[in-house]
Amino acid sequence: MRRARWLAPWKDSFERPVIYHCVTRVVERRLAFGVDEKEQFRTYMRMYENFSGCRVLAYCLMCNHVHILLEVPPMKEGGLTDEGLLKRLRAIYSPAYVAEVAEELTEAREKVAAGLGNEVLVTRIHERFSYRMHDLGEFMKTLLLRFSRWFNTRHERTGALWESRFKSVLVEEGSAAKTMAAYIDLNPVRAGMVADPADYRWSSYGEAMGGGAKGNGKKARAGLVRAIMAHRGCAADARHWAGRVSREYRMMLLEGGQEKLKEVVNEGGGFEVKVVRKGMKKTAVDAELERLQRSRDVALGKMLRCRIRYFTDGAGIGSRGFVDEVFRLCRDRFGMKRKDGARKWRGRGAAAAGTLWSARALKKGIG
Repeated sequence: MRRARWLAPWKDSFERPVIYHCVTRVVERRLAFGVDEKEQFRTYMRMYENFSGCRVLAYCLMCNHVHILLEVPPMKEGGLTDEGLLKRLRAIYSPAYVAEVAEELTEAREKVAAGLGNEVLVTRIHERFSYRMHDLGEFMKTLLLRFSRWFNTRHERTGALWESRFKSVLVEEGSAAKTMAAYIDLNPVRAGMVADPADYRWSSYGEAMGGGAKGNGKKARAGLVRAIMAHRGCAADARHWAGRVSREYRMMLLEGGQEKLKEVVNEGGGFEVKVVRKGMKKTAVDAELERLQRSRDVALGKMLRCRIRYFTDGAGIGSRGFVDEVFRLCRDRFGMKRKDGARKWRGRGAAAAGTLWSARALKKGIG
């Protein structure tokens, strides 16, 4: 039986952010995505971001899997205006189709004004589209389906592209969201594809650093600002990127991106982690960190060099209070013997122990 997805109990509240880390993998983990595929996926991702009202805070498109840190705000009270709906529709539909919907709305409004109908006529038009907005499942389902159709047509294939339904983890704003964003942006460094995460163009950080003042470069910077500063009430505004926010995030990435580590079997038959490739040269990193006036412990950065299962399988991650609150609000998802929710990170995630907690206790030694 398929387990119900973890959704924030406060998902319809405007009082706090609802953020998820979503991961999906290609069937059989084939290396299916090249330059064109990654560009097309990002195009669709931005289109459905504009349509749905969800916000992509961070992302990374790899050759066989995708990471998206997604904020899902609730629909504003009273819903969208007619013009607001048409603006959303322009993100994914043709001008001709949007014009048809606009004409429908105009006719419905005229009937209401003439006393030949009520607001239900207009509401039904809105509801044809609004049910797909401000919803985690609808965003991911629509995005993945649209891309699958494009991919299958381009490669003259049929069948499923994704190996299973996407994974999602509920993420607290603040330290957890910022750490998750850095973990996502460091994917190509851990894979040995680039030494500096700024050099990977299909990630939020690479796009933020390489994009221009307008367009997706601006959107990527705005998303990272929100990931890093949401707990301080900062909106997704690219104007806040330059200065302290970008320096703080750069420090996290540099500390986490110096080496690529690999889990290998030692002579005794056990597992150990070895450095198999250097990333940025240590001297260069140290010099840049000094320029950025580094003052914090690098243990968290070392942790981010490794694959950490808590980020994909922890169900909910954040402060101890956050995870305990999720446990209390979702008590029916746990066994009766369990008394509290927060579980301490172990194994390769131990560097975050005491700062980040998980709703699930994962086995020691596997992250």
